[in-house]
Amino acid sequence: MIKDVVTHKLRMIPDERGRLMEIIRTDQKHYLPIAQVYMTTNYPGVVKAWHYHNNQTDQMTCVKGMVKVVLYDGRKDSPTKGEINEFFVGEHNPMLIQIPAGVYHGWKCISEGESVVVNCPTQLYNYDDPDEHRADYNDPKIGYNWDIQYK
Repeated sequence: MIKDVVTHKLRMIPDERGRLMEIIRTDQKHYLPIAQVYMTTNYPGVVKAWHYHNNQTDQMTCVKGMVKVVLYDGRKDSPTKGEINEFFVGEHNPMLIQIPAGVYHGWKCISEGESVVVNCPTQLYNYDDPDEHRADYNDPKIGYNWDIQYK
């Protein structure tokens, strides 16, 4: 696991009316304050990658469909520099992922329909000076292949 990345399995509570899922609670061991909440969607097969932040930690989960979340540790002084983590997150595997500053991340919708990702970052988005640094999805420095891997 990449240093400082935290995952938290989310509990789905179903009853005859529907389902409830708690995403973040202040009594969780690794709780971090939330500056805002937003959602983003992906169409099937679409990759949204890569980006990282200098200051904010992202706290994300997929609430509809499924996504393959991939992290790449690009931090110079990290003991896990160069490592990659993959997580399959969504309806079939509800999980919160805390992605620390300096770690590249992205995801690909792997469900048959549109996926919905909710993020609860620790910093407000600054429209005038965004804390967002991007790389192409196929950046050779990262060297990740987003195609389906048959093992």
